[in-house]
Amino acid sequence: MSKIGILSMQRIINYGSFLQAFALKSMLESLGHQVEFVDYHPGKTLSPVSGKFRKAYNILKLNAPFPHRIQYLNFKRQFAGKYHSSLGLNVNPNYQAEVDILVIGSDEVFNCTQDNPDVGYAPELFGSGNHAGKVITYAASFGNTTLDKLDKYEKTPEIASLLSQIKSFSVRDENSQNIIRSLTGRIPEVHLDPVLIYDYIGKCSLPRIDTRTKYLLLYAYPGRITDAESEWIRNYAAWKGLKIYAAGGVQRYADRLITCSPFELLSYFANAQEVITDTFHGTIFSVITRRPFVSIIRKSIGGSYGNEEKLTDLLKRLDLSDRYVRSIYETHDVMKREINYQKTEQIIAVQRRKTEEYFRKETGRAGS
Repeated sequence: MSKIGILSMQRIINYGSFLQAFALKSMLESLGHQVEFVDYHPGKTLSPVSGKFRKAYNILKLNAPFPHRIQYLNFKRQFAGKYHSSLGLNVNPNYQAEVDILVIGSDEVFNCTQDNPDVGYAPELFGSGNHAGKVITYAASFGNTTLDKLDKYEKTPEIASLLSQIKSFSVRDENSQNIIRSLTGRIPEVHLDPVLIYDYIGKCSLPRIDTRTKYLLLYAYPGRITDAESEWIRNYAAWKGLKIYAAGGVQRYADRLITCSPFELLSYFANAQEVITDTFHGTIFSVITRRPFVSIIRKSIGGSYGNEEKLTDLLKRLDLSDRYVRSIYETHDVMKREINYQKTEQIIAVQRRKTEEYFRKETGRAGS
């Protein structure tokens, strides 16, 4: 048995970060290891940042029901106290953990050019200053950070040096694979996100929810669904005879805002008639609950936070490229097409075996 530390986005307040962290910890524990989370010191952002108070202000002024805005802010404020104990997290960060193996990932641990002040440019996320026998990664991602952005912020040499000290690489997308190959000359393995690899539906007893109301689940962060998209979604849901349930953020025409536990969220996905999302994990939640869904692809333009790199790669790997749209007006045609989830689950089954082989090889003995 090895003592393993996970250096990830476990304290970021959103459902995807929580569920990927829970899944990775559970997988490593199932292999007989002692597992704990390791924290990093958020660094100064390389790009302009709005700040935490500005983000709260932006939510309050969104064109959405005022009670939903207050409900969402309270949800974000209370999330850590309610749910982080399920990950084994304490209020005090665990910075100096001495472990046999440090696993960096999953999630966007390498996305160092984002404007999130809870992350910023943190060299620890690239292995700096660790107290581990060896360092590996799992399904790590640069998100929408590119080689051009690393050059722009003059971080390429430093990151290349840090990456060269990592024993084994696993990433979750082609963009991340190409960056590491360019900076180190090594070709990382590619694995699926832990939320896909861990069998949430088979291993977790999901909470029951009220299923009497038929609804469309809109899973997107606040402010990313435009007014025009909101109008279209409202009309589409009305035509389908569905209420609009929003999760992950407040939305203009939502009939209800869902703020619940991460495990209850999967129940809301499982019981949705349809799902519209523009997030990576919203897409994954739709897949593991076998829902009809559409994923909206957004480019990174200026300071906007795009999802194109990670979402197109994910859907391609699952042979679901026909589920994404670049315009909300394409949604109706996509929803008409049935999803062959049997084929998708065969792909996931192969990837589960691949992940287990990777961890058995890399965590069998520290320093091997």
